[in-house]
Amino acid sequence: MSNLADLTIAEASKKLAAGEITAVDLARACLENIEKHNKELNVYLEVFDDVVVQAEAADKRRAAGEKHPLLGIPLAIKDNILIEGRIASAASKMLEHYVATYDATIITKLKEAGAVFVGRTNMDEFAMGGSNENSAYGPVHNPHDISRISGGSSGGSAAAVAAHVALGALGTDTGGSVREPASFCGVVGLKPTYGAVSRSGLIAMGSSLDQAGPLAKTVEDAELIFNAIQGKDAYDSTSVDKGTYPAPARTKKIGVPRALLNGVDADVLERFESSLTALEHKGYKLVDIELPSAPLALACYYIIMPAEASTNLARYDGVRYGLSRKGNDLAEDYAASRGEGFGPEVRRRIMLGTYVLSAGYYDAYFGKATAARETLRREVTEALKGVEAIATPTAPVPAPKIGEKADPLSMYLLDIFTVTANLTGNPAISVPMGTVTREGSELPVGLQLTAAHGDEQALFTIGKELQ
Repeated sequence: MSNLADLTIAEASKKLAAGEITAVDLARACLENIEKHNKELNVYLEVFDDVVVQAEAADKRRAAGEKHPLLGIPLAIKDNILIEGRIASAASKMLEHYVATYDATIITKLKEAGAVFVGRTNMDEFAMGGSNENSAYGPVHNPHDISRISGGSSGGSAAAVAAHVALGALGTDTGGSVREPASFCGVVGLKPTYGAVSRSGLIAMGSSLDQAGPLAKTVEDAELIFNAIQGKDAYDSTSVDKGTYPAPARTKKIGVPRALLNGVDADVLERFESSLTALEHKGYKLVDIELPSAPLALACYYIIMPAEASTNLARYDGVRYGLSRKGNDLAEDYAASRGEGFGPEVRRRIMLGTYVLSAGYYDAYFGKATAARETLRREVTEALKGVEAIATPTAPVPAPKIGEKADPLSMYLLDIFTVTANLTGNPAISVPMGTVTREGSELPVGLQLTAAHGDEQALFTIGKELQ
């Protein structure tokens, strides 16, 4: 039965519709794999105790005539997405016992579709990190080599799909947190257009950057999940209707910013060039493009994101909810609660963000980063007028070993290709482009495609050609 968990969502959906399998069969197959692999991989912080009950309900809905591609499909949910009545800890001691009082909008949509929620997946604490080593509950191990990171911050969700302990998953992406783990784990990860998917019910990190997105085995599966969760939401004023953006012309041209590729590992670059050649054989034309401000993207991101994070995390004060520790006065209450509740990386980003927003430094740092962000947005928009998508590697390296990128700067540099799409709001997808060899392990690497605002369809079309 366990091989049922190897199915793609599209394959499983067809078998469910044909009556060849049941949602209970799929759920039990995933639970069987969890029993075998979760202890070693540390993917799930909690496996829900009603998975089979949810699957039975899905089977009843199908028997009553309901039809939806996700009806009865087991999905893993990142631990910063609220599900009413479930713990949502953001992998932090600060929210270790916090129980969500309402559903995130995307969870409401998936419940309406009939998806089965398997459990909440491990992540970097408050989504701060690219390795999953910042979780208060230990790192997620890469299913392709357990000595290596799964990527972050949605590493648990990516590893869940790669290890067949769920058929698909939800993650969140603030600077590459869906796409980077997708690359490292050999799955597909989509960061939608900013506003295409509601942020209501996500535990916020960077409010102008955050976006929820799917992780899946195939581009087709990612599209199925995206179609279920997209759309304008009254609870998120930044969300937009499908069709808000005009449909771009189809040019069958792929832009390649070659000036940005310095520093990419040689074998990753070789896989990238091979993938570009494969696209040429499919009829796409490669066009060299320039993005003069792109080298500033990482610096801009690591000013804007901590500034927004420090503002968002100010609510965790030990007074209203979350971890609470008492001192001799209110200031000591705050210090004790936050000192114990937040891990080192979260404290680092809060301090950095508070600094760049402080009097005397706001204009010098945050103001300039915001201006550079607008310049970058204009450059990407202009470049995409002549091409359907911009291609880069998702990450410059395959998955590093756990502990290998222990210093923050080395870890931040892994985001070099992914942060731009969050700064500009463009949709971007990571699609597997083969493997490279490290110390006897075959490690996946991903190709990233970025498209015009609202043009996820270009990413799906090109991504399917690659797969």
